[in-house]
Amino acid sequence: MLEQIPTAFLFFAAAIVLFAIPQGRARAALLLVVPVIAALHVWTLPFGVFAQKEFFGFTLDLLRVDKLSRVFALIFTIAAFLGNLYAWHVRDTVQQVAALLYAGSAIGAVFAGDLITLFFYWEGTAIASVFLIWARRTEGAFNTGMRYLVVQIGSGVVLIAGVALIYRETGSIAFELMTLGSLGTWLVFLSFGVKAAFPLLHNWLQDSYSAATVTGTVILSAFTTKLAIYALARGFAGTEILIYIGAIMTLFPIFFAVIENDLRRVLAYSLNNQLGFMVVGIGVGTELALNGTAAHAFAHILYKALLFMSIGAVLYRTGTAKGSELGGLYRTMPLTMIFCVVGAAAISAFPLFSGFVSKSLILSASAHEGHYIVWAILLFASAGVFHHSGIKIPYFAFFAHDSGLRPKEAPRHMLLAMGFAAALSIAIGVFPSNLYALLPYDVEYVPYTTTHVITQLQLLMFSALAFAVLVRTGVYPPELKSVNLDTDWTYRRLIPRVIIGVRKVVSRLWQINSNFWLRRINSAISRLYHSHGPEGRIAQVWPTGSMVLWIAILLGITLIVNFVS
Repeated sequence: MLEQIPTAFLFFAAAIVLFAIPQGRARAALLLVVPVIAALHVWTLPFGVFAQKEFFGFTLDLLRVDKLSRVFALIFTIAAFLGNLYAWHVRDTVQQVAALLYAGSAIGAVFAGDLITLFFYWEGTAIASVFLIWARRTEGAFNTGMRYLVVQIGSGVVLIAGVALIYRETGSIAFELMTLGSLGTWLVFLSFGVKAAFPLLHNWLQDSYSAATVTGTVILSAFTTKLAIYALARGFAGTEILIYIGAIMTLFPIFFAVIENDLRRVLAYSLNNQLGFMVVGIGVGTELALNGTAAHAFAHILYKALLFMSIGAVLYRTGTAKGSELGGLYRTMPLTMIFCVVGAAAISAFPLFSGFVSKSLILSASAHEGHYIVWAILLFASAGVFHHSGIKIPYFAFFAHDSGLRPKEAPRHMLLAMGFAAALSIAIGVFPSNLYALLPYDVEYVPYTTTHVITQLQLLMFSALAFAVLVRTGVYPPELKSVNLDTDWTYRRLIPRVIIGVRKVVSRLWQINSNFWLRRINSAISRLYHSHGPEGRIAQVWPTGSMVLWIAILLGITLIVNFVS
């Protein structure tokens, strides 16, 4: 019986019930209970396809359960619990309902067994999540949310167009492995790429995540991009082009993150970088690589949420997340600082932390399949991650200089959420077999080999040395009150200015052309008026003799014409 109830419906039902509960602890408790029930539901579901429904002649598979969908659904329920616990103090119905609908839509999409069901949940995540941005209720947040919504809804439009073409070509809407051999599959691939923040399609991520509410950013970081990773793993595993797309994704955000002043934007660039590792794993497509992608997505949701929560707590207490305005906060926010350092260690793949046991799967799979250049790129990107997230985030927020700020420690519920995320990040690093048991394929892998541990420690230590030297010599980019331009400048500034310029030129040409023809028309009207107006010659009284003469002339002309013809 339980398998006939899609897990997503638990969240949707809770969103409805929420309106019947007054604001307060009871409503906040409901937001915590639902993810726990959902996690138990996911854990007890048997493998198979359930909850099939007929929809306009199509059979929709609302609940396809296998190892790949289960591991993503489990981490999504954990992320929903942590996000709602972190947001315990929030008394905003908009954010509470949006959080439930967003998490439910993401989980529903993970369990979707067909492309039409996937589309409905895909658009559900877009519509629900935008309210976490608009909830700041500022003009900037509204504009950012509109840009975000256009991109996300556009991704869904491209997806349904691809689905229609695939159905016309194959007669099937099954969500299964595809190859890039038709326009339909390319459109679906592009749709997934938008949500996965492929290069040049990534700007919505940095733009929106740093503009959301303190708690909204934590929730946003968990679902949309990892849903896209799941979709790529389900639909395009082994697609070689993903190897190179992912390699580029690991590289370019490093340079933006290093010079960025807003620490939430730094984390957004870091998120983009970590997605690149997962995309490479999908492109490699072996069982080891796909296990690495799933494991890294699982670990990444936890430590990225932890980092966003720690910086969010700083923003909540100080009112700013600018590196140039922070520093010295370890004095009054020591627990937040410790949790931030744990998150930094996890994302940097320190031994005994989650990133070490998940990222190594992807690196090993890349080397095993002979992608040595890509392996070297990933190694370089790992050093870059340590620079901008492992060191820069905690250093500039808590240690760099004394900003003079003496805020209170983060609220208890925020510390509790950060503590859970930190504990899980450490537990996965210390006992990786528990995570490996959840992965899609049975692959024997031992992360803690002497070679791997020493290599990773050397990489991290030399990266730390380089950071120290660059900072001491003044070469490392300082935290400045500035705005860094990314490729979104093209559609936020350049294209609007070009359109305005073209509009001005066209308007001017239209005005010149209109004035030219208006003068000609007025001149013609003036001449006609001169001849046919009340004072014109045609309006004058003509003598009878003149009339007879003209009639005689016209009659003569008519006779001549008839004679000649």
